[in-house]
Amino acid sequence: MTAGTPALELRAVTKTFGHVTALDQVDLEAHAGEILAVVGDNGAGKSSLIRAISGVYRPDSGSIKVDGAEMHFQMPTDARTAGIATVFQDLALVEVLDVATNMFLGQIPRRGPFADRKRMERESRAFLDELKVTVSSVRSEVGMLSGGQRQMIAIARALRTGGRIVLLDEPTAALGVRETAQAAEMIAGVKERGNAVIIVSHDMGLVFELADRIQVMRLGRVAGVRATAETSRDEIIGLITGSIVE
Repeated sequence: MTAGTPALELRAVTKTFGHVTALDQVDLEAHAGEILAVVGDNGAGKSSLIRAISGVYRPDSGSIKVDGAEMHFQMPTDARTAGIATVFQDLALVEVLDVATNMFLGQIPRRGPFADRKRMERESRAFLDELKVTVSSVRSEVGMLSGGQRQMIAIARALRTGGRIVLLDEPTAALGVRETAQAAEMIAGVKERGNAVIIVSHDMGLVFELADRIQVMRLGRVAGVRATAETSRDEIIGLITGSIVE
């Protein structure tokens, strides 16, 4: 599963803000067909890590490689072009627009001077059906949907725009039990499609259900990386709190 060149590889990535070191010599590997969970307490560097990978932050040093090729992201569009799709916690959906329009934001197809509504609706419906996302109509306003449906539409949009490496920031933080289970099923399906998936989550139940490997961040450093099948919640919590030190 983890053989061959990683889909995404970070080596010694460092990011500082004044006197604060947000990321300190951070390594990371994510492979196609794998889910990597990144966990840690508040202030551990998880958000800075996601922003460095997605092109929001430019590292001060270190390297980021996609499929073995070194990348230098100047902005988020560079990361998207390289095949990295990030779904932040706020989802970045426009609630007053319908599902089809949200799926094509920034890439609206045209027929002459007008948006090609039929194509947007047809392709959105087909793509959501492929991912088994339950939405009664792609003409529904996103603001009328449940939190779980909005989360799944945001993930689907990331995949539709070509994301081979999918970063999910707290994908179930605002969801109930039933919606969390639905989102987990979809995330597992994204892995089965052959994507490399990175989830940042405080939900240890979700992490141990979905992740193949777990990377623990603490105070901007990598505290440890474990194969999920070979570790326990107690060990991961120990790495998070610092009671276990490598």
